[in-house]
Amino acid sequence: MIRTSLILTVALIAGSALAHGKQKTSGEYDALVERVKQGDQTVDFRQLRIAYSESAHYSEGPDVSSQKKAMMQELRGKEFDKAIKDAGTVLESDYVDMDAHYAEYVAHRELKEQERSDFHKFVFEHLLHSITDHGDGKTTETAYQVIDVHEEYILLRSMGVGLPKSQALMNKDGHSYDEIKFVDPKSQEERTLFFNVDIPIKHGL
Repeated sequence: MIRTSLILTVALIAGSALAHGKQKTSGEYDALVERVKQGDQTVDFRQLRIAYSESAHYSEGPDVSSQKKAMMQELRGKEFDKAIKDAGTVLESDYVDMDAHYAEYVAHRELKEQERSDFHKFVFEHLLHSITDHGDGKTTETAYQVIDVHEEYILLRSMGVGLPKSQALMNKDGHSYDEIKFVDPKSQEERTLFFNVDIPIKHGL
């Protein structure tokens, strides 16, 4: 009986510590998001992405996959108000989603809402640079760090690359990497980029 009580007590303490940890990391993410929304251009966007990946939002947020799909379709169909609405829903769940910021950037631009367009363009570009400014992707040692695999495709798309020729998961020195081969649209030569995928692997994504 005493042993059972002790186990329950330890479990409760551990659960409390875990919940406190989630509150702490979610708090950091929420605070950074609020700074961005208030126009603070000194925010470290890499820190913002990492804080999101360590927060409860990352693993426990609502499923917004239907809104993600809809906003891009609406953007292509020039239904800009709808695209903004769905992108907004995505950003409420995941403020570092680059596709959602891109959708809002384009939609607000087409609606002649320049200030909002410029804001989301700024956030999109800084989120992207928070990946490309830390490494060059040419080796595993200098791999780009992503918090989900979709970021890889956003980066490739920013380079004008369509579908890659191949993608392979590899492990080296205790880390996981995606090795992506593609044809450079400028040189027409085959290139290889490495992405550190420790974070999505850790979360089973």
